[in-house]
Amino acid sequence: MERRKFIGALSLTGMLGVIDPKEVVAIAGNNEQLKLEKAGNDRTYWYKLLYKMANPVVSNLANGTLVKNMPLITSPTFDSRTPAVSYLEAVGRCYAGIAPWLALPDDHTEEGILRKKLRLDAIKGLDSCFAPNSPDKLNFAKDHQPIVDAAYLAQTFLRAPEALWKPLKSETKEAIITAFKSLRNRKPFKSNWLLFGSITEAFLLSIGVPHDEARLNEGVDKLNEWYKGDGWYGDGPNLAFDYYNSFVIHPMMVDTLAVMLSKGLVKAERYDLALKRMQRYALGQERMISPEGTYPPIGRSITYRTGAFQALAQVALMKKLPNTVSPAQVRSALTKVKQNMYDTPGTFDKMNWLQLGFCGHDPEIADYYTSTGSLYMATLSFLPLGLPATDEFWSAPAADWTAKKAWAAKTFPKDYHVDF
Repeated sequence: MERRKFIGALSLTGMLGVIDPKEVVAIAGNNEQLKLEKAGNDRTYWYKLLYKMANPVVSNLANGTLVKNMPLITSPTFDSRTPAVSYLEAVGRCYAGIAPWLALPDDHTEEGILRKKLRLDAIKGLDSCFAPNSPDKLNFAKDHQPIVDAAYLAQTFLRAPEALWKPLKSETKEAIITAFKSLRNRKPFKSNWLLFGSITEAFLLSIGVPHDEARLNEGVDKLNEWYKGDGWYGDGPNLAFDYYNSFVIHPMMVDTLAVMLSKGLVKAERYDLALKRMQRYALGQERMISPEGTYPPIGRSITYRTGAFQALAQVALMKKLPNTVSPAQVRSALTKVKQNMYDTPGTFDKMNWLQLGFCGHDPEIADYYTSTGSLYMATLSFLPLGLPATDEFWSAPAADWTAKKAWAAKTFPKDYHVDF
């Protein structure tokens, strides 16, 4: 079904194999080599940057050393929640961003070698951290925060079931299902959090596990009631002018409804409406990228950096960009944003862990719920790496994005309010 292509993963080959670590290091390169990638090879820049970002989380989880090695830095205003929730944050968010890339089939390119290494480590890491007495055991039992990051882990499995769910050990799968079910004793807050409950139940539904019907429906129903128009949902009854429509609302609304549609629980018209709204929001996101490749640091959670563009990235991955927005202009715009943000000293520490801040290192800008693990929402802007290198998104020549055209006195499309 066309509507569900984005949650289906391509078949994988060669799940087993030995990869020479020296070969991986040589391909990944050091920080200076990453900065020197040519503008004409955006995909190389993207995948090396994503590998740099994700590998500390994934490789340490695979080695049972995430808790040991991840620097657990919290906001200066961090609240009373258990700081250990940060490890689940790092895993759920990072995995959700890398999932489409890891779902591509193996090949013998430089990219393919890195991708296979990361995928095998990702599987090994999940098997490890859900094993009894694991030193990296993830917290699902305390606080409300695990509701959030279980949802990103569920979204991971929806985005790459063949690559990241099916290869897991049976005991790992059972442990994950039990962990997800255990969250039912805590209610999500009346905000975008309702979608966290919905998508977790949607994943359980997708694998044939009995789901909580009320929890599944509450998120998609309430957020629909809170729709404000022109592609914007309220975060609760009121509109919040921040990036939560992208961090959470549009992607999880569409992904949840896709599962419900596949199971005959909603009509196609409802999914189509949610997708149209996400497309409208994505169009606005592309226009918010300045000619210089910057974007407004507005609202909460700006330490999630380019995770702010998840909605635009997912629409590109789904090949559902609005007709007035070309894949090449989205790629070019997001590449420039990434260069501006991630080439700035201080964004990563010496071991390539993300540091608190927006553009660079600035702990003071972090919110009261923010810690090291929270920052891996940034991977969510890399979703188009799930498109093969031959896809137009990557193969088309670089193109000016809307604001760059507008401020260069070039022709660009008009924009109007929409009523759906």
